[in-house]
Amino acid sequence: MNTLSDKPGITLLKSGSFKLNDLNQLLEVDGLKSQMAEVAVTNNSEALSIGHFTMQPGVEFEYFYNSVEYKVIIKGKIVVRDLQGNKYIAEVGDVIVFSADVAVIFDAESDGEAIYTAHRKAATEFAPQV
Repeated sequence: MNTLSDKPGITLLKSGSFKLNDLNQLLEVDGLKSQMAEVAVTNNSEALSIGHFTMQPGVEFEYFYNSVEYKVIIKGKIVVRDLQGNKYIAEVGDVIVFSADVAVIFDAESDGEAIYTAHRKAATEFAPQV
């Protein structure tokens, strides 16, 4: 897989340049209204990837983070809970940081978009659609 840092210089990613994947199909969660795509920034020993995540009101889903990731909310709100039931409401301009080895529940009331960075290799199942 090519990375965004393969060539020296500047790379501009225009909004909407990636076709997002339907997470309802990828994660097999009926009624989930959420989309995302991610690409590798680098795949060296300190791999880094970035992505675009959206979620509309629908059903909640649980996701396990096996590496550090942060999401910057760029539109609407993303609502998450930890397994202890603590609720976090992130709105435009807020940043959510997920540590490695943590399970997170994305609440059904979420209705927003985020740009994220993950300290891992890009997941092939979340690569932009062609």
